[in-house]
Amino acid sequence: MYVHTFQKRVRYGETDQMSYLYYGNYAQYYEIGRVEMLRSLGITYKNLEEDYGTFMPVLHLECRYVRPARYDDLLTIETTLRKLPSKDIIFNMEIRNEAGKIVNGGRVRLCFLDRHTEKAVNAPAVLLEVLKPFF
Repeated sequence: MYVHTFQKRVRYGETDQMSYLYYGNYAQYYEIGRVEMLRSLGITYKNLEEDYGTFMPVLHLECRYVRPARYDDLLTIETTLRKLPSKDIIFNMEIRNEAGKIVNGGRVRLCFLDRHTEKAVNAPAVLLEVLKPFF
């Protein structure tokens, strides 16, 4: 299992009239978690696309709202991989407030596509190599 955390402060422009983090922005916070997790492993989306010819489109997103996050809250985005990717990769997400209480949770499933043919492929070897020590 591999777990990564990243902190993000809620900006004014991300909130609704009640100063709550707008519900539609949680998918963007999930993306931040995924991108920063890969970066912590020495891999970027740009690197996967340009150097390894792999796209990672989202296939499925689940999101549950537990309590509101508010303007200027410092949130911790926890991203967990519970199994090695194969034809797909599942990121389990939890977003916590400064008190450590869960604000939101969910999961995102992505697949791997060949950049040129747009056909499904297995996870890139470079990704598996850096993840194997954690499983």
